[in-house]
Amino acid sequence: MNIADRIQQLRKAKGISQEELADRIGVSRQAVSKWESEQSMPDVEKVLLLSDYFEVTTDYLLKGIEPVPRKIPPAKEKPDARIFSIAGTAFNCMGLILAAMVWHEEQTATATAIGMILYVVGCMVYGIGMTVSDQATKAWAKRSFWSINIWVLSFLPMSLVYNILAGGSFTAPYPIAVGSMAFYGLFWTVYIGAGTMAELLIHRKREE
Repeated sequence: MNIADRIQQLRKAKGISQEELADRIGVSRQAVSKWESEQSMPDVEKVLLLSDYFEVTTDYLLKGIEPVPRKIPPAKEKPDARIFSIAGTAFNCMGLILAAMVWHEEQTATATAIGMILYVVGCMVYGIGMTVSDQATKAWAKRSFWSINIWVLSFLPMSLVYNILAGGSFTAPYPIAVGSMAFYGLFWTVYIGAGTMAELLIHRKREE
């Protein structure tokens, strides 16, 4: 394929006539006809105008050399949000378990402090993950995190409130059965009821 063939091919790809191309380039229709029939060659100025109009390189017009495609660097792969969800849940569960273990051995406010600190770390890990991770993995990570952590994160604060109201050891990370057993039973009723309602809301949003 020579320059005459390439001009004709590009013109037809644009869907224009020889006369329309001549108007765009500023030459006569006969000039375009001669270029395409190999009776003459466009000068340097017209080659530049043709390359600009057809959006090709002058090398392609004159020699048929295709431009080397520019390599686009691959997009930086974002981390999986599910990893952060699992890690955050692990920290939160660890906080609750350690708080209960330390309280059982020492019965000091340090137990609750340990649990709260690990809660904060777990939630921070989850929050960072939801910010920097791949969008496609966030929905699963969000549902799974809250499906478990509505139970874990609410247990310690609700236990503290119960223990204060019941007049027991208010720094304990789990409910201590003192006084009325009905009040103790009310704690578990409220805890399980609130958690179940939250679970139902999560599953409803998932279905929607």
